[in-house]
Amino acid sequence: MDEKNIEIQMDEKNANGTFSNLAIINHSDAEFVFDFIYLQPNIPKGKVQSRVIMTPSHAKKFFLALNDNLEKFQKKYNEIKIHNQNAPKNK
Repeated sequence: MDEKNIEIQMDEKNANGTFSNLAIINHSDAEFVFDFIYLQPNIPKGKVQSRVIMTPSHAKKFFLALNDNLEKFQKKYNEIKIHNQNAPKNK
């Protein structure tokens, strides 16, 4: 995408955001599907709060932007510790 000025609008529902503590990622040759889930403590059942579908090139741009922001965050606030190493992993 060219470096042009674009206007982004957001409705009130999206402006409030959605909490997710689990993400499941699937992909095909044409798309990546990100399911953001809220899993309540001690309840083995979650609900998908949001699904985002991206092309592989947009998924890579998202990964690079997220990685850059995580590095900036950790420089400013210290390393992020991952407490649950046994979290579900998508294969």
